[in-house]
Amino acid sequence: MAVSEKVPTFAVRMQNSIGTYRERIKKMAKDKIAYVCSNCGQESPKWIGKCPSCGQWNTFKEIRIANDSGTHAARSAAASIRSGETRNTKDNRVLRLRDISAHDDPRIDMHDSELNRVLGGGLVPGSIVLLGGEPGIGKSTLSLQTMLRMPEKKILYVSGEESAHQLKMRASRIPHDENDNFLILCENSLEHIFDHIKAEQPEMVIIDSIQTVMTEDVESSAGSIAQVRECASALLRFAKSSGVPVILIGHITKEGTLAGPKILEHIVDTVIQFEGDQHYMYRILRSMKNRFGSTSELGIYEMQQTGLRQVSNPSELLLTQDHEGLSGVAISSAIEGVRPFLVETQALVSTAAYGTPQRSATGFDQRRLNMLLAVLEKRVGFKLMQKDVFLNIAGGLRVTDMAMDLSIIAAVLSSNVDTPIDQGWCMCGEVGLSGEVRPVNRIEQRIAEAEKLGFSDIIIPKYNLQGIDRKKYQINIHPVRKVEEALRELFG
Repeated sequence: MAVSEKVPTFAVRMQNSIGTYRERIKKMAKDKIAYVCSNCGQESPKWIGKCPSCGQWNTFKEIRIANDSGTHAARSAAASIRSGETRNTKDNRVLRLRDISAHDDPRIDMHDSELNRVLGGGLVPGSIVLLGGEPGIGKSTLSLQTMLRMPEKKILYVSGEESAHQLKMRASRIPHDENDNFLILCENSLEHIFDHIKAEQPEMVIIDSIQTVMTEDVESSAGSIAQVRECASALLRFAKSSGVPVILIGHITKEGTLAGPKILEHIVDTVIQFEGDQHYMYRILRSMKNRFGSTSELGIYEMQQTGLRQVSNPSELLLTQDHEGLSGVAISSAIEGVRPFLVETQALVSTAAYGTPQRSATGFDQRRLNMLLAVLEKRVGFKLMQKDVFLNIAGGLRVTDMAMDLSIIAAVLSSNVDTPIDQGWCMCGEVGLSGEVRPVNRIEQRIAEAEKLGFSDIIIPKYNLQGIDRKKYQINIHPVRKVEEALRELFG
């Protein structure tokens, strides 16, 4: 009897073990193990030491992806919103190109001319925008003050970093009218966020920040590659299916790139970078990617105690009012996007204290500075091999316009010979490797901006003189063909 009683017990144990093993097999079949590069988002079925896409070493991280992760919450939220109010419903079918209407999508006015310019004329309904920047640069302040000034829209501000009391204190410092349509939610769970969206039916959603949001379908901590990717994908499906625009605020790494997988930048429609030095009061809003507008636009703000102030005329703020008698200062007429402005270029040339001379540039490409110094030495004949050269763009601004070349060479030479440039002079022109001054685009806007600010003389490339009526300008125009001619006009 004792033996016969042990037999069913053993069989039951075997069945339990087999059942447990089958459950494990099912769970392993549901979950997918993948390796993702933390730098560019490249996926691989196995671990690789060097990423074949970006070439970085030891960047592949193991992630566990659940089956249909992040889709249930997004689909249910979008379906509930469509059932309550049909917005932007589209019939997915094959269309000929000639049958598609070419009308522009209606834009949402952000009540901020600088932000509207960078977005391409306003926010497109159903779009998803990523706003990145360094810690403390003013991302949350920009988002908060913009949404507080839009009382006609029902906006849900989701904060995963600050409490409601902290947001109230920040909002009290920003002057604004009473806005009853501005809703605040302090939540990190993506599923709970979609539940509140279903209940409140907002017309715009802000997530601050995407690195703090997590979904239950992914078994990893908030801010990981899998969490950021799945949460952003779910928010993208929600935005496209419901027509509600979503603004994501993201962190950046110590290298200055957006944190998280590179696929995050591919998912969103617009990537905006908020730049600036915390020691300066100016902030630059630059578009890095825009499916609905140009990427060459920028907005300029001034950080104040009451928030960010729009700078409508940056030329007057970027120029030092009194630099008469100071060497190493040259004024350039630059253009970023469609906006012309005059920027002050400062240079300092001194004898190298050590064996190797230093080359330092702030707000300008250092490799291009080295090229311009080589042109100045080879083509003009000034020896700078044993001298330190320091370059600075005043105001903490970073300029990529090639027309800055002529002012940089003039500022370096002015500091080298310790001779100041006359206060009423400005210039623009790209410098080639053979020492020629190459033409630049939109020369008439550059001349008009210099004349508006009271400059008496401007140096431009000779090839840009064709088609310009010099009689309609009060400013003296000096066309030059080579760098030597420009320096002769400045220093005699």
